[in-house]
Amino acid sequence: MASKKIAIGGISTECSSYSPLYQKEGDFLSLQGQALLDLVEYPFDDYNIQAHPIFFNKSVPGGPIESSYFFKVKDQFIKELKALGTIDGVLLLMHGAMYVDGIDDPEGEWIASVREVVGQKCIISASFDLHGQVTNKIVSNIDAFAAFRTAPHIDVKGTYWRSSQMLAKALNGNYKPCVVWSPIPVLVSGEMSSTFVEPCKSIYESLELYNQEPNILDSNLMIGYVWADTKRATASSVVTCTNQESGSVVCRNIAKLYWDNRKELKSDMKSGNIYDAINWLGEDFSIIADSGDNPTAGGVGDRVDVLKAVLESNIKDALFAGIASKSSYDELKKGNQFNLGGSFGGGGPSLKLTAEDVYFENHCAVVKVKNTTIIISELRRPFHNLADFDSLKINLKDFQLLVIKSGYLSPELQELSAPSFMVLSSGAVNQNLSTIKNIHRKKQIFPFQDVDQFTPEVSNGLSLIG
Repeated sequence: MASKKIAIGGISTECSSYSPLYQKEGDFLSLQGQALLDLVEYPFDDYNIQAHPIFFNKSVPGGPIESSYFFKVKDQFIKELKALGTIDGVLLLMHGAMYVDGIDDPEGEWIASVREVVGQKCIISASFDLHGQVTNKIVSNIDAFAAFRTAPHIDVKGTYWRSSQMLAKALNGNYKPCVVWSPIPVLVSGEMSSTFVEPCKSIYESLELYNQEPNILDSNLMIGYVWADTKRATASSVVTCTNQESGSVVCRNIAKLYWDNRKELKSDMKSGNIYDAINWLGEDFSIIADSGDNPTAGGVGDRVDVLKAVLESNIKDALFAGIASKSSYDELKKGNQFNLGGSFGGGGPSLKLTAEDVYFENHCAVVKVKNTTIIISELRRPFHNLADFDSLKINLKDFQLLVIKSGYLSPELQELSAPSFMVLSSGAVNQNLSTIKNIHRKKQIFPFQDVDQFTPEVSNGLSLIG
């Protein structure tokens, strides 16, 4: 049997429409060649498939993508795709929460452009983040779909495997799967829909059970992305199947299951304002999450609202990880006086501080101010893994309080089993959903409006099913 030929690549980020900081070319890391094949880590050779990596561009979530960069990178991807000639399949690594001014559906535009090049016979399998958005344009131009099933995300590799396996089996079996979907009028934050707590824990565990039903290849629930005010913002169920009628039944069941549990969606930790958090603190090592400025959800990461309150409260042995500010980093290179807060445009107060001690490591300034240690990063970045602290020669055991720019905690921080509190702070990913602008988003969507009636409708992207 002649070998099959596929292309691999895509683009992935989250874009808060409430962030003033636009993402540019320099914000994206590009994986190419063997590095991209290693990321996917699927044995295509075993299926007599030649895999040709194009590129996979990924960034720390932030604000909108500059339109000039979006068109440049999309055109480059299409150019390299065309250069491969006739191909049998495409594995697209996407996210689903891009925001580009003037483009209603960036992922849909990207995927439709790919379909135009490869033709209708080619099988396109897409991998998404469960916080992505799905549209008719996306569904009508793909043949297989798999999304993360964990949040925080610990199944990225597993999701790439699922997408790759559906593609490989379809190519070897000479059949073409199909995708159906159903939008669900619910849109909450990731912090309200963690798969590590109920109700989403049980809902996501049930997805594998649906996959055991006849004609079903992969079942998915998309939470959607709440911090982009777009018409396409909604939750959805998405099913890859070999029979649309079978897929539509499962799609409706998943949609109804999520809908029926909508009022149970809530944060997996205590929450309130920063003063509630300070009053909550006990004697044990504790973690406070500054959720409104979380860079992994699209926050800028430069606000000092929470730091200001902690400094004013004279809390001892606190570690802030971290605050992004190139200007502060540069000031500290010259002396101990520095200004901190909002330097990347995130807003909030500005503090004039004096460093009692400072050292530099891994593009960060580790600063001691009063009883508090502040990690000031030259570039926007999260601090979610223990290795992030080890690389800065910081031992968390030296502190009583860790303040981190995060919503739900990363798996490694969760494993510390420390008491935790999520501050409903200001920023580009403000968890107080009642206060965020809601101009373009569809009306009659929970929890923005009190919606009581919902009957799932399933589509293949071109027409309704059943």
